[in-house]
Amino acid sequence: VRACGDMSATYTGALIVIKQDGSLDDIIATGVTIDANIDSSLIRNIFFKNSPLHDGAMVISGGRITAAKCVLPSTKSEVPLSFGMRHRAAMGLCEESDAIVVVVSEETGAISVAQNGKIKRGLSEIELRAELMRLGRVAEEKAAKAEAEESLVAENAEKAPAESVEAVAEGAEPATAEKPQNEAENA
Repeated sequence: VRACGDMSATYTGALIVIKQDGSLDDIIATGVTIDANIDSSLIRNIFFKNSPLHDGAMVISGGRITAAKCVLPSTKSEVPLSFGMRHRAAMGLCEESDAIVVVVSEETGAISVAQNGKIKRGLSEIELRAELMRLGRVAEEKAAKAEAEESLVAENAEKAPAESVEAVAEGAEPATAEKPQNEAENA
């Protein structure tokens, strides 16, 4: 966040992808592999105009900088004419993945955040921090909900066959939707 604020002040363009649950292996493969701690000085150096890594996106995954100079897909949607290539790339990736993409405009210094095909533009450093925290909580809540649903499905799958097996072992027929409800229906 600090690096984005600094780059905004100096009109240094940046495109930072933050991996969520979905795979970004195809995107990472287009760039230069890096395995480094997240550090604002390193991020500023990656996007420094004369750096060999400044073109393209930087990817953060698992709390580490994993790649730079990555190529992102451009959006296929209609976007405002004011969107530059970084914004189009951010939208393009967000249409294909659950990643969060931070954009710093080289022309205006404006900071934007994109996810799930939506973009928020003109954020301050404080607003960027708040938005990333909000998106992180939303992602954690979605992951927890998905894990709970998965656990419930697995639990039900384990119980259902066991109940049927127990019923058959006791001499009863397993319950089915087509079995008559009472004796009157048998007549």
